[in-house]
Amino acid sequence: MQDPNEDTEWNDILRDFGILPPKDEPKDETEEMILCLQKEAEVKPFERMTLKELNEAEDDFDEDDMKALEMYRQQRLQEWKILQKTQKYGDLREISGDQYVKEVTNAQKDVWVVIHLYRSSIPLCLLVNQHLSLLARKFPEIKFIKAIVNSCIQNYHDRCLPTIFVYRNGQIKGRFIGVTECGGTNLKLEELEWKLAQVGAIETDLEESPKQNITDMMMSSVRMSVFLKRN
Repeated sequence: MQDPNEDTEWNDILRDFGILPPKDEPKDETEEMILCLQKEAEVKPFERMTLKELNEAEDDFDEDDMKALEMYRQQRLQEWKILQKTQKYGDLREISGDQYVKEVTNAQKDVWVVIHLYRSSIPLCLLVNQHLSLLARKFPEIKFIKAIVNSCIQNYHDRCLPTIFVYRNGQIKGRFIGVTECGGTNLKLEELEWKLAQVGAIETDLEESPKQNITDMMMSSVRMSVFLKRN
């Protein structure tokens, strides 16, 4: 049976007499592309923006767009919060030196990484590891890591331990090197939490430095002793 869409002189004659239906015209791919681009152009520009870009470009939108912009910002914010919840770690992990670049320097974008270089023969290092284990559970969105210092840095001096580095996007955002910077031999959990909050790694509910409270109590005790001696 002859194809009615075939280009033959006989088929053309049959079409002229209405015996065959008009030939199906091929779709114009260029025209389809133009229509697709026109449809895409109708999408509001803010629907292709990140949360940061939305905040930066807010002044460029007219009044009609502001309500839709706010709704879209809230949507993006919720998406960001969901993403944060899915990025959970929740424990203090041990790594070796050859994993440092992958796990710390090249960690996932925008994830805060707290790494403790330690030596198990130093009591304060063991105390820091205990505190970090608890903080890892409290702040599961933060990546807490520990590593034996010799596996990362050869001939690292004991006076520099504990050493805590805080990273984000491959950059060091904070460092605490040695007993004094880490908070002393009697370091409290809340003091370490405060230190990490001060460099931006965590959002703490502590309203002031716990160390300051201890200092205030000691000063008050000294003043009271002096007062009693004078009287």
